[in-house]
Amino acid sequence: MCKKSLVALLLLLAMVGANAQEIPVKYSFGEKYNDRYKYSNLLTISNAEDGGTLLVRSYYTGIILKPKGYFIERYNKDLELVSEYNYKLRGRDLVEGYVKNGQLYLLFLEYNYLKTSYEYIVHRSPLEEFNFRKEILLSIPSAEVNNPLGKNYYNRNFSSGFTTTVLFNEDKSAFAISTHFKKRKNDQRYIHIFSASLQKLMSHDFSAEIEQKNYAFENIAISKNLDRAYLVGKAYFKKKRFSALERRFQYELVMVSGQGIKTQTFDGPGKYSEALKPILRNGKLLCIGFYADRKDSRYNGLGYFELDPGGLEINVKKYNPFSQQFMFDKFGKEYDKVIKNLVFKNVGFTANNDILFNAEEYFVTSSVQANSSGGRVRVNRYHHNDIVSAKLNDAGDMVWARNINKAEVTQGDGAYASYSAYTKGDNTYFFISTAAENPQLLNNERLIFKQGLSRNRNVFIIQLDGKGQMSYKKIIDDKEARLPLMVSKPLMNYGSDQMLFYAKRGTKKQLVQVSFL
Repeated sequence: MCKKSLVALLLLLAMVGANAQEIPVKYSFGEKYNDRYKYSNLLTISNAEDGGTLLVRSYYTGIILKPKGYFIERYNKDLELVSEYNYKLRGRDLVEGYVKNGQLYLLFLEYNYLKTSYEYIVHRSPLEEFNFRKEILLSIPSAEVNNPLGKNYYNRNFSSGFTTTVLFNEDKSAFAISTHFKKRKNDQRYIHIFSASLQKLMSHDFSAEIEQKNYAFENIAISKNLDRAYLVGKAYFKKKRFSALERRFQYELVMVSGQGIKTQTFDGPGKYSEALKPILRNGKLLCIGFYADRKDSRYNGLGYFELDPGGLEINVKKYNPFSQQFMFDKFGKEYDKVIKNLVFKNVGFTANNDILFNAEEYFVTSSVQANSSGGRVRVNRYHHNDIVSAKLNDAGDMVWARNINKAEVTQGDGAYASYSAYTKGDNTYFFISTAAENPQLLNNERLIFKQGLSRNRNVFIIQLDGKGQMSYKKIIDDKEARLPLMVSKPLMNYGSDQMLFYAKRGTKKQLVQVSFL
């Protein structure tokens, strides 16, 4: 071997060793179980109050697959399947499910043809023995429309006549329902706040505020005593025509309380906010997200806003541009590229109250294809691409921002795509599931995960330490885990520093538990 080749080999081994360092996690597999429903979607995964786990799936059967009901699985703390229950319920759209006070709550949006109205209905049952009873939370008169419920980050449609959004806070202690009904000159917007036990906490007519704008809410924070709710979203201007240089929306914060509604905007000259997340922390109200330097779809950095929780006055406003290291992480030497389509994923805090903010590059494309009967059908593809992570100190200054390159696309269930993140101490851990055997490492800094060709999946963990240094490890091999993990829908158990993943393919299923040491 020549001297140059030997040096290159030693450098490669040093790089691999540095990035395969020991990451403090262990994992365990539950038993594999047979499952009667090959086609299903995981809707919710929750802690049961006995230390076990409860899962709810929608399932599909028939030559032409149609939703037929909801399958409920209960596991004990040892990952053993304890019971199953088939809740046969057709023609319902489940909004969210959660466990509180020894009961399972299933929130549905249904259309009542006799009353010509949309109804939010909760089906709830004790966990000991499933026996569901129904309760109507809201009834909104409206003609039936296509896709009234949604959380589309782009091109929200307000012209259909009725739209509605449901947002839960982090611990599912409360939730907000916003409704927008429009028919000719009748234009009504309401915001309702409910506790998890279904007590209506607040309800306000928001119609006056929508005379000039339509609101598409995206994120929520609710105070601990449930007396204030903070909703953030896009406020779309109702002008009929926009020039190419005009922005059609601005991000706004809406506070709902017993005293009424207050709003706050964030944009200033040459600074336009994107993807803001409200956070209540140590008596502070924070809004953190991205910003653009001009009225287009590109992002230039992270914005930090500290507001008065009662009056919503902005006390601190900071803009942190992306660093050269971040741009190199993402694009290498292609300096003319722009950053866009970033969607908030989660946020964590260190013991020093530093903020660890995570997002993902997400967008939807569509095309028209021929189907088996010779017709044409529109197909949507959901792209879950790069991971973006940033650390801000307690004052809102950026310490570092990093980008992890990946490319994933799905046409249906996105549970196997995207990623999940967990914060412990100063470290953030990212879990991704990929058919690739190893990531590509460039210059010992740029980490790139490309799509593999295998049907089985490896699970990688990527660690960002307190200084933004990156390392990775394959923690579950595809030969060991024959069932792919729904890596983007874990159950987070922060008290025990554990994550629980559901793994399923066809008629086989199991739980996989990851513990942080």
